[in-house]
Amino acid sequence: MIKFVLSGIKPTGIPTLGNYLGALKNFVKLQNEMQDYEFLLFIADMHAITVYQDPKELKQNIKNLAALYLACGLNTDNLTLFVQSEVKEHVELGYIMQSITYMGELERMTQYKDKKQKQAHGISSALFTYPSLMAADILLYDAKYVPVGDDQMQHLELTRDLANRFNNRYGETFTVPEPLVSKKGSRIMDLQDPTKKMAKSEEENKGCIFLLDPPSVIRKKIKSAVTDSEAKIYYDKENKPGISNLMTIYSSITDLSYEEIENKYKDKGYGDFKKDLAEIVVEEISKVQKEFEKWYDSKELKQILYEGKCRASMFARSKMKKIKKLIGIGY
Repeated sequence: MIKFVLSGIKPTGIPTLGNYLGALKNFVKLQNEMQDYEFLLFIADMHAITVYQDPKELKQNIKNLAALYLACGLNTDNLTLFVQSEVKEHVELGYIMQSITYMGELERMTQYKDKKQKQAHGISSALFTYPSLMAADILLYDAKYVPVGDDQMQHLELTRDLANRFNNRYGETFTVPEPLVSKKGSRIMDLQDPTKKMAKSEEENKGCIFLLDPPSVIRKKIKSAVTDSEAKIYYDKENKPGISNLMTIYSSITDLSYEEIENKYKDKGYGDFKKDLAEIVVEEISKVQKEFEKWYDSKELKQILYEGKCRASMFARSKMKKIKKLIGIGY
């Protein structure tokens, strides 16, 4: 039996350094550690349209993200990469998941409440129900593991609840997924406001480093990152969120511990630290950008996405046939 690790990223803009360190780079590491698992990674374009997306920009973002997935170093030998909307069973099972999801469960979702505050008018029903579709994304393939950041843990817990609820009603059908949480870099914060996550959806992007930013822009953003007046380099997330966030970035790229970073800069100030960090980030992102250029317009990328769609559809069709039979729909 094939064992799956599954994850998806929304194509709502160019992925950030936070996406890279918290997800993309981690996928590569997990692939190396879990070679007996197949990695199902998809571009979550159906999740993207819970809020309006310019059609041309969305199409471009899908292509960018597909190329960036591969540019980050994923091994295609145990990878199935596909676009969510090209496997229709995601939406089909998403509706079935809605039918067993309670309103109160959706109302408690922290991300929904946060987005509702930001978007006072015109909130779509899809924004409210998308955790049910997210559950479908996972359960459709009986994924054993799902790499998640802290902010996605609540959604995975709902997925687990829905899997158990369906299994109790109709018999053992879905694998109850387990989280894979990265120990480092799972939550990179905004450089200008280290109390909130670095997010590609933010209108103000001074605090976000994007994977396609030129080196000069990356250096400028890091050098202007918010710190504090103490000018001492040590990790204290509560009292020194700015420098602690920068240390997390440093540690995630170099694999140095916080203690090792503190010792390295014990006699230096923020200026030296930021200058070094800027070059570390530039070097890391430049490698990704070089690979991105190779993949972007390649025939290989199109072939990988086509084969990914076909393979994902094969598993999805088989699973949906069983699900429909269990719940009594279809002829």
